[in-house]
Amino acid sequence: MGPTILGVVLDSSVLIAAERRRLTPAQAIESVHQNLGEIPIVLCALTVAEIGHGIYRAATEEMRNRRRAFLDELKATVPMQPVTGATAVELGYAVATGNLRDFNRIPGVRVVRV
Repeated sequence: MGPTILGVVLDSSVLIAAERRRLTPAQAIESVHQNLGEIPIVLCALTVAEIGHGIYRAATEEMRNRRRAFLDELKATVPMQPVTGATAVELGYAVATGNLRDFNRIPGVRVVRV
């Protein structure tokens, strides 16, 4: 068994996958808790910006509205950390991601797949 995870910073890949599966932010968070246990979950402000960028790239008005509603609920549900450096490292948290390849190349970052 590995070291205890104090909390996770959600990567945009997790949230984009959830939104594409038409999950609500609450359902996405519940899925992370089912995988990792009842640990604190936070967002990096950059993740919020990445999700916001998807609103403007939406192909249809319906998709744009769905993505905007997802982001609004997400911001109301999950605390956001300011950009001060490597957020997960500063908090002592892991990064919860579907993008293991890129995050595993960053020294000092603990990565968990969700």
